[in-house]
Amino acid sequence: MENLNRNESARGKRGSLVSLAGIALNFLLAVAKIVLGIFTSLVSLVADGLNNLSDCGSGAVSLVSFRISQKPADKEHPYGHQRAEYVASMIISFLILLLAAELLRESIGKIADGGLSQGNVFVYVLLGVSVAVKAGMFFLYSVTAKKIGSDTLKAAATDSACDCLATFAVGAGLLLSHYGIAADGYAGLVVALFIAWEGISVLRDAGTKLLGVAPDPETIEKIRAVILNGEGIIGVHDLRVYRFGRDRYYATAHIEADANLPAAVTHSYLDRVERGVLEETGVELTAHFDPVDLNDSEALELETRIRAAVEGMFEEIDLHDFRLVRGAQIKVIFEAGVPYSCPQKDEEIQKTIERAVRVMGEYEPVVRVERE
Repeated sequence: MENLNRNESARGKRGSLVSLAGIALNFLLAVAKIVLGIFTSLVSLVADGLNNLSDCGSGAVSLVSFRISQKPADKEHPYGHQRAEYVASMIISFLILLLAAELLRESIGKIADGGLSQGNVFVYVLLGVSVAVKAGMFFLYSVTAKKIGSDTLKAAATDSACDCLATFAVGAGLLLSHYGIAADGYAGLVVALFIAWEGISVLRDAGTKLLGVAPDPETIEKIRAVILNGEGIIGVHDLRVYRFGRDRYYATAHIEADANLPAAVTHSYLDRVERGVLEETGVELTAHFDPVDLNDSEALELETRIRAAVEGMFEEIDLHDFRLVRGAQIKVIFEAGVPYSCPQKDEEIQKTIERAVRVMGEYEPVVRVERE
């Protein structure tokens, strides 16, 4: 835990330092562009400067998010604070979209005026310096984001790349004005559209992660392999993995073991599996015990027959939690797991499986369909 805290502290310091550097560079660019844009009446240059000014606000949001995300878990936030970076990315995206709307309004007004705008040597030098600085910031943000796994800095890197293109568009618009083409307003319009696209992309990415996304298939398979290699484990199903930040994962799973073993023995098996998953993958697993009666030959035989009957009916179907409840009529109770991509509706899948069970004898099927 101490090593984890030290790593989080070092990560936070590095992210904060990069954010501070971005704030300083963006502020200098913003002041230079806005002042020169006002003196030369270049709306596209002022727009580009305001874009850099908004990046200062984005950098401040990133800075705060690093401070919050490295806080340890507490009573109110038992899963930690790492999702603060997703919230920060969303705030940045909203700032970007607000700016895009304002620049769009100003650019349309400039197009309606139809006047020519001329740049001077100072303007072109400033635009060249801006492209170089923003390209450097892109590489700084990208490298740091990859090293420390930061979605906020990844968003800032995307922002910097779009800024390079936007500034280039401003320069192109001014050059066209030298040939009698009133392109300043159109260049501002291009900048606004670039900024809007960037804001939507950042918002979509951050929103998706905040809602919760499935981990990569390799992680799922590794967890499954560790579980199945555990002593006394017969099978596993309903494996769910939840992400609460950059590297904070939790999981739940239904693990099958022999129902005839003493409870204390089964509990020790599950404990070892949970520790093994944490050591091998870094995921904190909570295991649920599903008993399998290996002495019930009728249930085992019927399960084999049902599996053979439904195999191939639906995409990657998996049966589990199979058991018989004997009474006046024998109930066959089990769950059918199907992937989210399966096109058939749950009700259709359930009825098809129930029909397949009823032809095997006097059984009453109780089937629950789950998406996995």
